[in-house]
Amino acid sequence: MKKKGLALVLGLAVAGAGAGAASQLYSYAEDVKLQIAAQAQETEAQETEEQTAKETFAVSTAQLVDTADAFSYSGVADIAENAMPTIVAITNKSVQEVQSFYRGRTFQYESESCGSGIIVGENDTELLICTNNHVVEGARELTVSFIDESSYQAQIKGTDPSNDLAVVAVNLEDIDQDTLSQIKIAKLGDSDEMRVGEQVVAIGNALGYGQSVTTGIVSAKDRTIDVQEGRSIYSYEDLIQTDAAINPGNSGGALLNMNGELIGINSAKASSSGVEGMGYAIPVSKAQPILEKLMNRETRNIVDEDEAAYMGISGEGVSSEAVQLYNVPAGIYLTQVAEDSPAAKAGLQVGDIITAFDDVQVTTMDELKDRLQYYKGGETVEMKVQSAANGAYTEKTVSITLGLKSDYAM
Repeated sequence: MKKKGLALVLGLAVAGAGAGAASQLYSYAEDVKLQIAAQAQETEAQETEEQTAKETFAVSTAQLVDTADAFSYSGVADIAENAMPTIVAITNKSVQEVQSFYRGRTFQYESESCGSGIIVGENDTELLICTNNHVVEGARELTVSFIDESSYQAQIKGTDPSNDLAVVAVNLEDIDQDTLSQIKIAKLGDSDEMRVGEQVVAIGNALGYGQSVTTGIVSAKDRTIDVQEGRSIYSYEDLIQTDAAINPGNSGGALLNMNGELIGINSAKASSSGVEGMGYAIPVSKAQPILEKLMNRETRNIVDEDEAAYMGISGEGVSSEAVQLYNVPAGIYLTQVAEDSPAAKAGLQVGDIITAFDDVQVTTMDELKDRLQYYKGGETVEMKVQSAANGAYTEKTVSITLGLKSDYAM
C-alpha cells in the first residue's frame, strides 16, 4: 500500500510537473506571438513613419523649389523694374567715308547706329549719361531716348577711347517735367566685391528694339580682350566676363548685381563661330574715376564749317604690335607736317607721336578728327606729344593755336 501511494504521489507529482511545463510552454509561445505581433506593429509603424517623412520631404522640397523659382523670378523682375528708369537708348547719326574701287576715290554716306547708356549724374544744367566710346564715336548727331520713349538731342561731354568710355549730356531745361519725374540716377555698386558665380542682370537696347533684360552669372574677372574697330585694334583689360546675353545695341548698358546696383558697363561680346555666352563689361571700380573726370569737362558742340579748325598734319595710328614689339607709345605717328601750318608753328615734327588732345587720349587720325570738329579756328589747345631722342621717347606738352580751315583750303 505504501508503494502504491508513493507511486500515486509520484504520478501526481509528475503529472503536476508536466502540466506546469506545458503551462510554461504555452505562456512562452503566447509571449513570442505577442512579441512578433508587437514587432510587426512597430515595423509597420516605422515604415509608415518613414513613408510619411519621405512624402513630407518631397512636398517640402517641391515647395522649396517653387519658392526659390518664385523668389528668383521676382528678384530679377524687381531689379529690372527699378533699373529701367536709369537706362537710355542712344542713336548715333554719323557720316562714314568709304574707299571706292574706282580710281581710289572715296565717298561718304550717312549711317545710323544704336546703343545704350546709363544715367549716372547731373549738374546745374545737364543730365549726365555714361556709355561706350564706340557708341558715340564719329557722331554728327546724338539722340537719347528715356523710359517714357521721349527723345532729346545730346552732346558728347568727354570720351576715353583707350577704355571705351564716354559721357554725354542732355540739357535739363530741354527735358519735359513729366520725363524728369520718371527717370532716376543709377546706384553704383562695388565691382571689386563681386565673386565669380554670382548672378547678374544685363539691361540694354539690344538690336535697337528697345530695352530688354537678360540674366546670367559672373563667369570670370580681370579678362583682357582685343577688339578691332576699323583699322585699329584696342586692347581692353580688367573686364568682367558674363554669360548674360549681350548683343549689338546692349553696348553702354547696365550690368547689375542682385541688389540692383550697377557693377559694370556692358561693352562687347565674343561673336566668333561656335562661341556662346561670352559677354564683357567694364567694371564700375575701374570706370568711376574716368567717368568723374569726363563729367567735369566742358560740354562742346560741333562747330559750323566756316569756323572749323585746322592743324596741318598727316599721320597714322601706332598699331598695338608696334607698341609691344618696339616699345613705341600708343598715339598718332606724324608722317607729314605742313609748312607754316599751326602744327609747324607749335614745333611738331615728322616722327612725333601725339598721344592726347586737350587731355583726351587719341590713338588714330579718325579720333583726332572727331575731337577737332568741336573746336574753332583760333582756339589754343594743349596736346601731349612724345618725341624720340637717342632711341627713347620723352613726353612734352605742346600748345597749339588752331588755324581756320578755310584759310588753308587746297
